[in-house]
Amino acid sequence: MIQQWIRTKYKVRALLMVVPHTFGRHLTFNAHLHILVSAGGLNELEGRWIAHLPFNKRALMHMWRFAVITYLRAALNANVLTTEVSPAAFKAFLTNQYERWWNIDIDHFKSKAQFLRYAGRYVRRPPIAQRRFISIMDTEVVFWTKDLRQKRRVIDRYPVEEFIALLAQQVPDGYRHAIRYFGLLAPGSKRKTSAALFTLLKQIKRPRPRRLGWRASIRKDFGRDPLLDSGGQTMRWIGRRTPAPC
Repeated sequence: MIQQWIRTKYKVRALLMVVPHTFGRHLTFNAHLHILVSAGGLNELEGRWIAHLPFNKRALMHMWRFAVITYLRAALNANVLTTEVSPAAFKAFLTNQYERWWNIDIDHFKSKAQFLRYAGRYVRRPPIAQRRFISIMDTEVVFWTKDLRQKRRVIDRYPVEEFIALLAQQVPDGYRHAIRYFGLLAPGSKRKTSAALFTLLKQIKRPRPRRLGWRASIRKDFGRDPLLDSGGQTMRWIGRRTPAPC
């Protein structure tokens, strides 16, 4: 939808990344999208990069609202969407949602580092941090949550079965990517336009960084070396010993 609006308005293609986010502060299922869009776009007919593209919040809201409601109505009519209410009641709900204002937020990143910190939080962040747990018992799980309306910490309590059910909703399906790419970042487009983009932007493509090994990752994230023994000496692999017979 955003890509369509940009092409219609400015005749360019932008870089888009979509980061799905499913959990709320109370671990409830709260699906929403963080959509990251480049501030400029490629005019393919003229072969030039347009540096600044103003975004109209009102126009984007209307297109986004229309796309979502139309998709849900089509899914309901095709009997691929099930609800706990009657079809007539759900259609009335969709009509009501289509007539209300949808809040969208448009912000700008000051640097690539700020963007990476923002996106990384939602790509690799677990639904709940370990430090928020107060107690985990056989029958109940207790953790604290920041309540934005009350502007203070509140305590959430869930039976173990309900907590596991809430947590399971946040587990992505198999082979589901944490980030989706569209526009100039789509796999099919990226191979064709990547070299031209770096030339137009006068940038040099950096080589892909080497992936950290498990030892370096633990040392970086937790500040300890897993291969140091109690005496501070580095442990080395010697071999596998055959278990002694019982």
